[in-house]
Amino acid sequence: MYDVVIIGSGPGGYVAAIRCAQLGLKTAIIEKYNTLGGTCLNVGCIPSKALLDSSEHFYNATHHFAEHGIEVNGVKANFTQMIQRKNEVVSQTCSGVKYLMDKNKIEVFQGIGSFVNSTTVSVTSSEGVKELQTKHVIIATGSKPNFFPSMVPDKKRIITSTEALSLSEIPKKLIVIGGGVIGLELGSVYARLGSEVEVIENSSTLLGMMDASIGKELAKILKKEGLKFHFDHQVQGVVNTGDKTTVTATDKKGNTVTLESDYCLVAVGRKAFTDGLGLDKLGITPNNRGQIEVNDRLQTIVPNVYAIGDVIKGMMLAHKAEEEGVFVAECIAGQKPHINYNLIPGVIYTWPEVASVGKTEEELKAAGIEVNVGNFPIKALGRARASMDTSGFIKVISDKTTDEVLGVHMISARAADLIMEAAVAMEYRASAEDIARICHPHPTYSEALKEAALGATGNRALHV
Repeated sequence: MYDVVIIGSGPGGYVAAIRCAQLGLKTAIIEKYNTLGGTCLNVGCIPSKALLDSSEHFYNATHHFAEHGIEVNGVKANFTQMIQRKNEVVSQTCSGVKYLMDKNKIEVFQGIGSFVNSTTVSVTSSEGVKELQTKHVIIATGSKPNFFPSMVPDKKRIITSTEALSLSEIPKKLIVIGGGVIGLELGSVYARLGSEVEVIENSSTLLGMMDASIGKELAKILKKEGLKFHFDHQVQGVVNTGDKTTVTATDKKGNTVTLESDYCLVAVGRKAFTDGLGLDKLGITPNNRGQIEVNDRLQTIVPNVYAIGDVIKGMMLAHKAEEEGVFVAECIAGQKPHINYNLIPGVIYTWPEVASVGKTEEELKAAGIEVNVGNFPIKALGRARASMDTSGFIKVISDKTTDEVLGVHMISARAADLIMEAAVAMEYRASAEDIARICHPHPTYSEALKEAALGATGNRALHV
């Protein structure tokens, strides 16, 4: 008899398992694939960042080294080696998760997990079926790439993010359907390596869920890097023609556009994955978005069955799933944990990076909250000029009455790391003046946050 059985070994599942074990709970984890780590470690966060970094090095070598006084000749992209390095990074990271399972004495079962009833989970593998008895179950089965009937991937020329991470060649031309996180990150990879990249987006801007200023600025930056955008275009169909793909789309005036490319990447988000779990045996029915409904303790309608990560509502982020995994483990152990969903940062790993935490200016205005806004351009930083990373800005939004920081949004080199200063400050209900009065080291990118906070206090930033 286990105290907890976890179905799925992605960031939510394996972190939940570790925390359960730390709290003295006898824990087992089930994973249907041969390696642990789920989408994030195998075909998501980790491999995409490996390729983003490799492609950024190549781009700098071919575009910026000479200006730095570094003369190189005959630079070319060895794409096979890039993919091999990416695979090695994935392998090392997944092996690290296996090490953590062993270290914490968590029993790992390879196979497909499904419910027999609320306290019995079966594991089906090539070796047969095994039933596990447990007091609690955590569903952490994650998500899979989404697509619509007009753009069904064949995984050959019409591909998802999974295939885009393991292509055998650098496309001469790549069409990306979707101007969201996945499409922009992978589009950036191939654009840096020399592909002609065109993005088809149904809305009028990029990153519609983020602050409007972010999408506009990122579009300007990526256009300068060679990406082409077709906004307000609705895809009507995608066809694999053998060695090419043909995409047809209509603009808001009804005009039809036909685009041809070597590959078409379908990147229109992800959807919760619950296939094969046997939820019907528990009386659990996913909502119209395929998600499992939970209460504020992340319990399903069956009290001893919990769900976390991409299978429930909220942002599909690895770190959100991790927080929920810890939260559920501590709930099961009788503790009273807390998650502040408003302060879960979102990050996009283009270059410059994009990061955001808290409310957008549009959300605050819609709520009738009067705000002050401080906006500081990265090009005004000495550190940015020294490194030739001058694109972007940092925006701080504070309550006009109390000066409490309500949102921070940025496009900057190292924004993925910078955003945490804002998150910590907001967790402690800091004011814009609090951030502005903290001494920031010079020269750094973090100075831009101080300057933007100064602007949000109603005072002028010092360096613009």
